Amino acid sequence: MHVPDGFINAPVSAVAGVVAAGAVAVSLRGARRELDERAAPLAGLVAAFIFAVQMLNFPVAAGTSGHLLGGALAAILVGPYTGVLCIAVVLLMQGILFADGGLTAIGVNITVMGVVTVVVAYVLFRGLVLVLPRTRRSVTVASFVAALVSVPASAAAFTLVHAIGGTTAVPLGKVFTAMVGVHTLIGIGEAAITMLTVGAVVAVRPDLVYGARGLTTPLKLRVDGELVDAAPARDFAPVAARSPKKFWLGGLTAALVLAGFVSFYASASPDGLEKVAADKGFDKNVEEHDAAGSPLADYGVKGIETARLSGGLAGVIGVGATLAVGTGAFWLVRRRRAESTGAQV
Repeated sequence: MHVPDGFINAPVSAVAGVVAAGAVAVSLRGARRELDERAAPLAGLVAAFIFAVQMLNFPVAAGTSGHLLGGALAAILVGPYTGVLCIAVVLLMQGILFADGGLTAIGVNITVMGVVTVVVAYVLFRGLVLVLPRTRRSVTVASFVAALVSVPASAAAFTLVHAIGGTTAVPLGKVFTAMVGVHTLIGIGEAAITMLTVGAVVAVRPDLVYGARGLTTPLKLRVDGELVDAAPARDFAPVAARSPKKFWLGGLTAALVLAGFVSFYASASPDGLEKVAADKGFDKNVEEHDAAGSPLADYGVKGIETARLSGGLAGVIGVGATLAVGTGAFWLVRRRRAESTGAQV
């Protein structure tokens, strides 16, 4: 759902940029509380993993594909504030290096794909885990539902932005129906990917899942008039003493394989936004990307003729760049947290 240059006029794009900048500023402060010794090593990896999975477009209808947005996944794994930052890093890398998502539309993309998905998904996720049984299955079910709803919510947000600042006049109802309809289908794929990923992490390192931390808190039982801690749930037994190094290496390997190899088999059909824009005619004013001449534009390495090698190498470079930028940014946030509390980094 990367919005290109030319879909949204300059004033609305500027306002969206201010909104996105404000959200990032708030998230930088909020992330200081989230990026503790468990989340900090994982945050950069989450951004790199989302970058990799976003390369895997999957077919959802005749001539249409979709890809992960990642807001729900990031929020559940590392927290909502850090999740917004993860998506912002991914979108910046895609826009600057790969000419994916307009540079003048970066504020729109961060707001629609990052802020909206994270807020909607995390609020719904937290509400569900509060009412569902305290089990591993509850976390995966809640992640599925949260991710599913977040995608059409993002599509609805784009529709509203386009209604206010679209450069082509198209009836709001037609855009809304088409966008929400196709992105509900895409949401099913998003939900499946999010559920499987969260479930896999919870299975091996539940202590690293931000959204599951409340479930590790011991239950209180009243015995002879006194409150005592109950035995912790078996599914969420503490494992924080284990080093996250093996988990981190496994996650990085998975991201590199997905971006460097599996991405070659992704659907070549236009994604939901591209298909709706073409069908409804509001792609007429799309502009050439300012980074169209980038050596990595369109997820290929300039000068390498073999499509498989070019795309795979571009994917690996993208994962590495996103990991480096994300890890560096989150390390600085973590350092500020340590300085403010007097703790060691």
